[in-house]
Amino acid sequence: MGEPVEPVTESWVIDGDSAAPVPAALRARVGRGALETWLTSSSGRSLAFVTNTERAMVMLLDGEGDPGEHAVDPGAEGSSDGFVLSNGQRDTYPDRDTVPVEEAFRLVEHLVRTGSWPADARWIADR
Repeated sequence: MGEPVEPVTESWVIDGDSAAPVPAALRARVGRGALETWLTSSSGRSLAFVTNTERAMVMLLDGEGDPGEHAVDPGAEGSSDGFVLSNGQRDTYPDRDTVPVEEAFRLVEHLVRTGSWPADARWIADR
């Protein structure tokens, strides 16, 4: 019999800060007013986190050019503004396409730890 094969663990880093533990660093960045954060995995996937500090857009992309998938809040109504991108662009998103910021932190932590959405997460593919 061969030796058991260990599953490959995907590692994630915040673009520009490879040493910081992701969940804590993400919260710290938001606390400093950095409302857009991109994470990159060792397998080439990307994770975007854009917030207005109350709600957040969480998008997972399989690679360059992939339209990806994003977390949703299907029962939410209205829209929220104040999503400031690193290039200064200010966006408004329908609330159904964002989630409360604490839920967004939970989703990112789970994605980084396991590589997939939590079983109870609501998300849609944009592909």
